[in-house]
Amino acid sequence: MRRIFLMLCGFTAGITIGLMITRPDTASVEARAQTAVESSERDRLLAAFERIRTNYVDELDQSELVTAAINGMISALDSQSAYLDWQTFRDALVSGGLAGLGLDVITEKGSVKVVAPIEEGPAAKAGVMVNDVMTHIDGEPLHGLAISRVVEKMRGPVNTKVRLTITRNGYDKPIELTVVRQIIKVRSVRMRQEGEDIGYIRMAMLNEWTTRDLETAISELSRQIPPDKIKGYVLDLRNTSGMRDVAVSVADAFLEEGEIVSVRGRNPEQIERFNARLGDSINGKPLVVLINGGSAGGAEIVAGALQDHKRATVIGARSFGKGSVQTILPLGGRHGALRLTTGRYFTPSGKSIDSTGIVPDIEVVQSFPTNPEDDQALKLAYDLLRGVAYNKASPPTQGTAAVPR
Repeated sequence: MRRIFLMLCGFTAGITIGLMITRPDTASVEARAQTAVESSERDRLLAAFERIRTNYVDELDQSELVTAAINGMISALDSQSAYLDWQTFRDALVSGGLAGLGLDVITEKGSVKVVAPIEEGPAAKAGVMVNDVMTHIDGEPLHGLAISRVVEKMRGPVNTKVRLTITRNGYDKPIELTVVRQIIKVRSVRMRQEGEDIGYIRMAMLNEWTTRDLETAISELSRQIPPDKIKGYVLDLRNTSGMRDVAVSVADAFLEEGEIVSVRGRNPEQIERFNARLGDSINGKPLVVLINGGSAGGAEIVAGALQDHKRATVIGARSFGKGSVQTILPLGGRHGALRLTTGRYFTPSGKSIDSTGIVPDIEVVQSFPTNPEDDQALKLAYDLLRGVAYNKASPPTQGTAAVPR
């Protein structure tokens, strides 16, 4: 009996050990299954490529076919992601002698849309406006082209002419404009004294010089207007876009504390937050921010942060909604790179900027006028800062807001 008992125990232990050894790891199984799916999908892509290459009625250039395949994948993502061929990627890394039109553009459903013409740039001087859709460059259609190819067509030798064909809301026929390529030199910040009691600061673009120029502008206005007389400041961000880090620095200039913007990527735990540091450059004076449909990217970060912290009253029209983060991912060798959306911007209150934009506290339905005398949004900003009664029923504005003090 003892011998039989020991044999049974050994048999049972063997079964247990065997089960321990052979029991599948759920995570490992799932990983292998995922790998198998990915391998199958890659095989499908390669099989389609090979069938097209060898059976299409005309002989195809393999390089062009691969580029088309990459652009096809990118087109299924979003308007900011793009494939950069080797030439475009190299031009982006190395500053060359090419000039441009001074346009910030995106592709939407195959169309090329103007986010904002750079102030005082050649396109703006020629009459290109926010939300114009570019259909042709020098007679060549743009619909369906990757953004890298569009940019390539816009660039060229200094002083050469480009014929743009655009469509514009409210116009029945396409508009043709001639733009002369120039090296784009943007004066980032301009300022002026309005009357004896208001400082006006205009930002044309958020670039590497903006923070320095903003500090200079505020210092100059402080010298021009005595502290006991100044009613407040207007920060004009209409038709303005630019870099995130610069936007954080600009918002920080007017905030004492708190979050400015967060960047959220694919994984929930990968959240990057940017916070204000102590110090308000205008010492808590009232602030009004102007935005419109051409306010994009960095300008939206600034407006969203100041609005959420109730540091400023935002006046104008809903901003563009360019609230995503693009990362340049080289493909190695001379294969170019991907400009891929890897995150989105969120205001301090948790609102996504992407696609939705910033909604102003007071809406003014007006394009960015070239004549200050016709600038209804700016006039309203001055009135608010001076405490002039605001008639909310009077067009073209709607809504109410108080200026933070």
